[in-house]
Amino acid sequence: MSEVLFEITEENLETGMRGIPTGYCTTSSVNPNKGLFYVGRPVSELANWEPENVIYLLFYGKEGSQEEVADFSADLKRRSGCSAETIKHIRMLPKEGHPMQLFVCALMIAGMFEKTGDYEEDCKNIIAKVPVIVANLINSHAGWPEARASNPGLSYMDNFAQMLNVPGADIESLTSVFKLFNILHYDHGGGNLSVFVGKAVASGLQDMYGSCAAAMSALSGPRHGKANQDCLDFVKQVLEEVGEDATAEQVKKLIRQRLTEKKLIYGFGHAVLRVEDPRAAVFYELAQKKYAEYPLVKIALLLRSVVPKVLGENPKISDPFPNVDGISGTILTAAGFPYPEYFTVLFGLSRVVGIARQVVYERCEARNGKGTPIMRPKYIYKGPSTN
Repeated sequence: MSEVLFEITEENLETGMRGIPTGYCTTSSVNPNKGLFYVGRPVSELANWEPENVIYLLFYGKEGSQEEVADFSADLKRRSGCSAETIKHIRMLPKEGHPMQLFVCALMIAGMFEKTGDYEEDCKNIIAKVPVIVANLINSHAGWPEARASNPGLSYMDNFAQMLNVPGADIESLTSVFKLFNILHYDHGGGNLSVFVGKAVASGLQDMYGSCAAAMSALSGPRHGKANQDCLDFVKQVLEEVGEDATAEQVKKLIRQRLTEKKLIYGFGHAVLRVEDPRAAVFYELAQKKYAEYPLVKIALLLRSVVPKVLGENPKISDPFPNVDGISGTILTAAGFPYPEYFTVLFGLSRVVGIARQVVYERCEARNGKGTPIMRPKYIYKGPSTN
């Protein structure tokens, strides 16, 4: 007899299916009191790994040996090249609109020229190629020189960083932060909006590239991936109003004023977590270690200490603590990438890894290899009687 995992009541309707079980996730999980885990490992323990090691962990469900990871990395490098047609059409995309719109289009273009139609093959292919796709997209949209040619001899994010032509960047510092950002955003359970949308679209047998494009469209909204851009704008506003030498009392007064005026406080709270996001804690540690004198970092650190106390005074707020978006954009800016319009694209570059692997599970491994059926949740009719 099957175990009853969840009883659906009327109160569960029109809640975004929040908390309602619908399947399994083999790559990651989110514990409300402990944070994000990749295959049972706290993400904070993986922050200093190389990206290839973490991708291997997510892909195979176990830590790879040095030889296994080297072979896996070499395989990704072999797959990383994009056709001239793919690059040409990405560079032809219009400059108008948000870069996430271009990213969605770029993934569809890549699907036209790069897909094999095999989910497992295309999972590895899209993971390998997405840094090349994103580097060309950002350079083109920003009007920077064309991306340097991909150098498969470099590691995963080192190659991405060298393809970008970020004006005046300290490439070593930027690469280090890109690696950390990349690792911390690979996956976040099976039910966040972008991965759920990607899997739902794949359930109709859309290919991997189209499924990831749909997922990136979901990611682009301000309630999801665009939050990191909005959070940086918030930190900038606070800096402008109180100055970089502000005291905790000044920041506390400003936060209380914003709450009185019913203005949003960005970067705090989480749909699942009830503690400070461990990913945020990793970024805060880096901020204090390397960028403590940077004006935006000073404010972000003050907000970390002040806002939870103020929000915690409201008994209706169950999670007043910082989330990863509250600091990630500030760190990117301090490291030499002050271009918030591309933050969500960097998020997507990372999240494609987890989404693609979860699509493989649902299409090729779930239900003893049969895969999940097409998504078809039930909606209850609400309107005039049909009698």
